[in-house]
Amino acid sequence: MIAMNNRIVFDNFRAMGTDISVEIVVSQEQEKQAHEALQRVKEIFAENEKIFSRFDDGSELSKINASLNKEIAVSDKMFEVLELCVKFNTISDGYFDPRVIGVLEKIGYDKDFKSNDLNTKEAKEIEAEKFEADLLEDLILDAERKTVLIHKRIDTTGIAKGYTVDEVAQYLKKEGWENFVVDAGGDMFAQGLNEDSKNWTIGVEGAPDDKVVLKLQQEGIATSGISRKRWTIGDKKVHHLINPKDPENFSYDIKTVTVIDIKTVEADGRAKTLVLMGKEKGLEFANKNNIKALFLDYRGNVYLSDEIKNNIL
Repeated sequence: MIAMNNRIVFDNFRAMGTDISVEIVVSQEQEKQAHEALQRVKEIFAENEKIFSRFDDGSELSKINASLNKEIAVSDKMFEVLELCVKFNTISDGYFDPRVIGVLEKIGYDKDFKSNDLNTKEAKEIEAEKFEADLLEDLILDAERKTVLIHKRIDTTGIAKGYTVDEVAQYLKKEGWENFVVDAGGDMFAQGLNEDSKNWTIGVEGAPDDKVVLKLQQEGIATSGISRKRWTIGDKKVHHLINPKDPENFSYDIKTVTVIDIKTVEADGRAKTLVLMGKEKGLEFANKNNIKALFLDYRGNVYLSDEIKNNIL
């Protein structure tokens, strides 16, 4: 139970191309320690941005992509994220694929979205590569030596935020903090209870709060969709979620998918997969694989998997 005199110590900052918010429930005596913890949180996000950014030529990801067909050693964090990329590719039947970086660049997403206007009046044909080889043929990992050999460039930014949220959550728990929430642009982890001794709750953007509110405790949540990162090339509407099975066409079947899982990165990878699958196939996949998923379409209709109903407030 949280004491009545507890309050929130928080920080808001920008990192990894998004807005970060961290809240820790503390007593008055813990405020100094909480601010020190928040400083370390900012450092973790900054460190991981240097590893995973595809817009920084000096990042570890950029160095890997500049070393095609060469085996190179990578950091523990990068190796773990690359393993996750392989995992999500396998369990999603190829819908999750880090090799779509070339398609993103062809449609203009070769710079930070927040700081640049990607819209263009000039129409152009999008000749996107389809991947005939399995991901494991183009992304070869050696766990013993912690090396990677790639034959196609890759993009790890799709799950890097969720991975970093989990790392921050582990750090805060290790430091003894029992009640907090970490939010990186909608990729969140909630631990314990809020300052009112109640579950952390989150509304779903685009759906009325009186229609659906989700409760979280010791869980990660991620929302993936096409409502924010979309632009036009001539008359063609495009967005950042590339379907590797049909990369030249951009689906608008679903606005967003929200997934809850034990880890934020697990929710992140699954949410992106379900958006690409579309409502019908995605909902079937979620129920078959016991995924806590909420689908939102452009009419404001909400579709729930069986498992997520336990998180509805």
